[in-house]
Amino acid sequence: MKKSIIFVTILAILLVSNTAYAGNALKKLGRGAANVLTCPIEIIYRIGEANEESGPFAAMTWGILDGFWRMGVRGVVGMYEIVTFPLGWPGSYGPIVDDPEFFLEDLF
Repeated sequence: MKKSIIFVTILAILLVSNTAYAGNALKKLGRGAANVLTCPIEIIYRIGEANEESGPFAAMTWGILDGFWRMGVRGVVGMYEIVTFPLGWPGSYGPIVDDPEFFLEDLF
């Protein structure tokens, strides 16, 4: 219990001591949480995208496969960003998945 309190205190001091660091770290945490929460929508989105581009057969085959693949990638990257949000990896807390950085950001 004491170790976890010490860890949280040190983490809070690091986050508060540098506001740019805190802002970037919190954005990374938020991006990771958003990726984990929205990753299942990738399946529906990719099916619809394949249907618009190539028709219903492509949607039932390629759209489903692409959706599951991108759901897995976005979910894993989201978990990685949640776990490593206090660290500056990769360079200056940049996004790993940037197509788009936040899912559906281009639509709204």
